[in-house]
Amino acid sequence: MKAIVLNKPGSLEELKYVEDRPVPKPEIGEIRVKVHCVGLNPVDYKLADGWGGVNWSEPPVLGLDVAGTVDAVGEGVNNFSVGDRVYYHGNLSKVHGGFAEYACTTAHTASHMPDGLKMEEAAALPCAGFTAYQAVVNKLKPREGNTILIHAGAGGVGGYAIQLAKLRQLKVFSTCSANHIDHVKALGADCVIDYTKEDVYGRIMKETNGRGVDYIINTVDRETATKDIDMLAFNGELVAVVEHPDFNRLRFYEKAMSLHEVALGGAHLNGDLRAQLQLAEIGCVFARLVVEGKIKPLNSKLIEIAEIPDYLSELKKRHVAGKIVARICDAK
Repeated sequence: MKAIVLNKPGSLEELKYVEDRPVPKPEIGEIRVKVHCVGLNPVDYKLADGWGGVNWSEPPVLGLDVAGTVDAVGEGVNNFSVGDRVYYHGNLSKVHGGFAEYACTTAHTASHMPDGLKMEEAAALPCAGFTAYQAVVNKLKPREGNTILIHAGAGGVGGYAIQLAKLRQLKVFSTCSANHIDHVKALGADCVIDYTKEDVYGRIMKETNGRGVDYIINTVDRETATKDIDMLAFNGELVAVVEHPDFNRLRFYEKAMSLHEVALGGAHLNGDLRAQLQLAEIGCVFARLVVEGKIKPLNSKLIEIAEIPDYLSELKKRHVAGKIVARICDAK
């Protein structure tokens, strides 16, 4: 089968297009999926660069965001049948990812795709959309009328988080570069700050009359997450998606703040069945929100499988708005 194979971790240059990768066989509790579309995510280029120190049993096929049809079911699978439309957030430690014509995943972490959801739309949802849902809905449980700062609103997590926050009647502040301001406003942000030219802290304090915001979702880095502490209102909550803030900055009683961590892929790795089942549950809810028109899939650039390494390189430069989706096989 056609696939993008990582010969060895350490560089994006080690990702190679091949046409003779063996078709994987589903193990106990797994389904094999004919991949129609697969989403590209920052974690893909990070894994290729060697992040995480994953010890794969053979050169892996990466790709976590998969949409396709069930092609075969392993022993013990009773929630899917051959021909079912499915999408899922995969396990980064497994070798049979979505940058290929066929991929395997655990059946209990996958979600049925409802009618009305296109393959290219579904492939743009899991990593970014599920992370945003976990942050906004499951972690923050926000109160209507409160304020939230969502960093990198032009990115995948930020774009979905803005929409979820507006569904919960929050006042949304977001950051991006100048060329993405109109896009972020169109997603629903009430106030968009050009972080390349403006003092984000100063603008937030001005807009909130010195109080700060009730919630912050940080998808950038440790330094930014640390600065976020100063922008939180008393009893504020910070969601760290990429890195924790510097804990030396925390002062007891200063903010009475709460810190949340979102590590979506950790559900696969930690052995917690309840956390794994939650991935499928989020997938079902999120797909329904899209079909009902309450969440708009982010604009996707469609590419072909052989272009994946080049576009992961573009993604690494952090200048991509929306999502990149590779079309692998034609959907019916």
